[in-house]
This record gives sequence, C-alpha cells and structure tokens, in this order.
Amino acid sequence: MMKQEAAASTTLKLCLFMLVLMFLETLTADTYVRPPPRKTLHFDFRSKSSSSLSQQVHISLAGNNYMRVSWVTSDKSSPSTVEYGKSPGKYSSIADGETTSYKYLFYKSGTIHHSVIGPLEPNSVYYYRCGGQEPEFQLKTPPSKFPITFAVAGDMGQTDWTKSTLDHIEQCNYDVHMLPGDLSYANYLQHRWDSFGELVQPLASARPWMVTEGNHEEESIPLLKDGFESYNARWKMPFEESGSSSNLYYSFEVAGVHAIMLGSYADYDENSDQYSWLKADLLKVDRKRTPWLLVLFHVPWYNSNTAHQREGDGMMAAMEPLLYAAGADIVLAGHVHAYERSKRVYQGKSDPCGAVHITIGDGGNQEGLANKYKNPVPDWSVFREASFGHGELKMVNSSHAFWSWHRNDDDEPVRSDQVWITSLVSSGCVNKRNYEQRTTTGTVN
Repeated sequence: MMKQEAAASTTLKLCLFMLVLMFLETLTADTYVRPPPRKTLHFDFRSKSSSSLSQQVHISLAGNNYMRVSWVTSDKSSPSTVEYGKSPGKYSSIADGETTSYKYLFYKSGTIHHSVIGPLEPNSVYYYRCGGQEPEFQLKTPPSKFPITFAVAGDMGQTDWTKSTLDHIEQCNYDVHMLPGDLSYANYLQHRWDSFGELVQPLASARPWMVTEGNHEEESIPLLKDGFESYNARWKMPFEESGSSSNLYYSFEVAGVHAIMLGSYADYDENSDQYSWLKADLLKVDRKRTPWLLVLFHVPWYNSNTAHQREGDGMMAAMEPLLYAAGADIVLAGHVHAYERSKRVYQGKSDPCGAVHITIGDGGNQEGLANKYKNPVPDWSVFREASFGHGELKMVNSSHAFWSWHRNDDDEPVRSDQVWITSLVSSGCVNKRNYEQRTTTGTVN
C-alpha cells in the first residue's frame, strides 16, 4: 500500500513538474507552434547505370555573361565538355573544361568537372548536356537589368525539412540562389557530399547557385588534412574572375547588384589577404552600374539568439568599418539555425546609413532549430523566429528592394516577414570619393 502511495505521489509530482514546464514555455514562446524534427535523407548511388553519367550537376556565375557548369562522373576518361544551345537537342556551342579529384582517408571522389560556357544572352533559356551524353539539362540566365530576384537559404543539410525548403524555393520565380555557408553537413563523411549534390541537382542545374563556406565545410584533420578540400574541389566559385586568391571569398556582379561573398573561416584581420582583397574590391564598385551592394558570409555579426553568441565579433571589428564606408546595403548570414532581421545598424546601434543584417541559417539542417533568444530584444532587432524556411530578395529597381521570409509551415510556404528596403545610394549615404579618401588615408582600417 505504501509503495502504491509513493508511486502515485511520484507520478503526481512528475505531472505537476511537466505542467510547470509547459506553463513556463508558453511565457517565452512565440505564437507559432513549430512542427517536429524530420529524418535525415539517405541515397543509394550503386544503381547508377553508367560510370560516365553526369551526376551532381550545378551551375554558378563565372564572370559577365558566363556560367560555370560543374558535375561528377565515376569514369576518369569522361570528357569535360559541355554542349549547349537555345533549342532542345540542338547544341550550337561546345566548351572544354578542367577536372580535379581528391582523396579523404579511405574515400576517393569521382572525377569532378568544371567547364565555363558563354558568352550567354541574359534572361534566356539554354539547353545543355555534359560529357557528350544525356541527360539534357535546362538553365536560365539571369537578367542584365532590374528587376532580379535572389532566393536565399543557408545551413541546408539533407533532411525532410531541406527537401521542403527546396520545394518552396522551386515554386518562387527566382534568378540566382545565394547560400551563406553550411551546404551538405557531410561532417567528414564524404559520400554525404555526393548525396547533397544529387539532392540539389534539380534546382542547382537550372539556376546559378552562389555559395560561401561555413564551419561544416572545413573538415580539417590535424597533420592529415587541410580544411575545405572537399568544398573547394566540388563548389568552385568565381574567385579568380574577381581577383581573389581563394575560393573562400570572391565577388560577382549581376543586374545592378555587386555581391561580395566573404569567408568567416579565412583570415580576416588587417594583414590578411582577404582584408586586402575586400578593400580593393570595394574600391572597384561602381554604384552607377551596380547601385546595390550585398554581402554574404556565414557567422552573423548581429545575433540576439543565444546560439553562437559573439563568434563573429573579430571579423566584425575588422571589416564592418570597410562595409559601412562603402555603403553596404544588406548583409546575409547563416550559422544560427533561426531567422532574424535587423534595422539598418552600425557598431551595435541603429544607423540610417548602416546595413540591414539578416540571419537565415534555417534551410533544414539535421541539428535542429536554435529556439532560445536573449531578452530584452536589442533595439536593432526587428523580427526573429526559430523556424525553417527561405528568403526571397527582389531588387525592383536602383532604389527599392522587397525582402520576404517564407516559413516552412507543414509544407506550405508561409510569408512570415516582409519589408521594403531603400538603397543607400538613393538615400544619399554613399559617397564613393569619401570612401576612397578614407581607405587611402587609413581612416578606415
């Protein structure tokens, strides 16, 4: 009898404890009820019918009116050629490329091909095939002038939520996908790079994907492996075309936008190559030709989530003055598995000439969401929520852009945050001659 009473008392206490926890959670939670986590996706590559079949096909911008096509084959002798034209099955041009491969402990990659095609006409559909054989792929080039739409999602991974995010992105009428780091979440398991390539191929073979590295791309092993070997081999970006010495940071221009992709995990202090390159790249920006200046990197500088607090402080101290002087309009980051948008901000304070900072590390990774935020809400933070989703950035003209964030709500894309953004050029904040003077004299370090 006493044992039964003790058990009943324990059960009652446990129930009361759970009720208290549920009550406390309602005090801190927002009105959105998050769906549960989803499983990691798995792929079987042993069924490939041909060793020369093009796999993991993706495209990226490679200079003005040029596109880089990247793919993998298991056949070393497969040619690195891309045939392309504006009609299905009729290829009026052919481009030769280069190959690379790498070994990682007991893993050996397939042959990785990169071939640059062009010049291509803007806002046009092209049909192409890799290595001289089917299947045929179809791509659309970005427009040469406004409007242009970017899809944005970071920290992708390979889960059912990733698939949901990709499905939602496919539904939007976008021109370029931008990914601020953490692609495959291979985490040293190299076959997961292969499965990620297959997962994103339907979208990445049709629109250019412009990516930068995150911490999950590093995969270094002391004394055995340098960092970012897999990432650099598979996802070659236009670093050489933009005067950079590293695939970890580069820039590109498209339809009135100058986009700078920085490396959170490359040296960034005043004596680093990345810092020198950024300084020189900013001086080349012509705001008459590209009135919008976008910046992407992995670790956010403005973050009110409890996850990854202050990890970006060093890079921010070194580079934020450069971006402020140049009039960077919007800064996009990942790393924190949640969404947050700021006011225009500089050095921790609201500033009408500062950048709008957006954290969008909510693409669907297997580590789950970062649910806890710091309180009180900082003055610079406008909207924050821990949910999976993606962003859409439409540059309407030289003065106005429309940003919207779309939550993955039970597989329905729900627009949860939106804002019109006015360019710093049109608001009078950008003065290129002043920037040149400040960087030349060393006022901006």
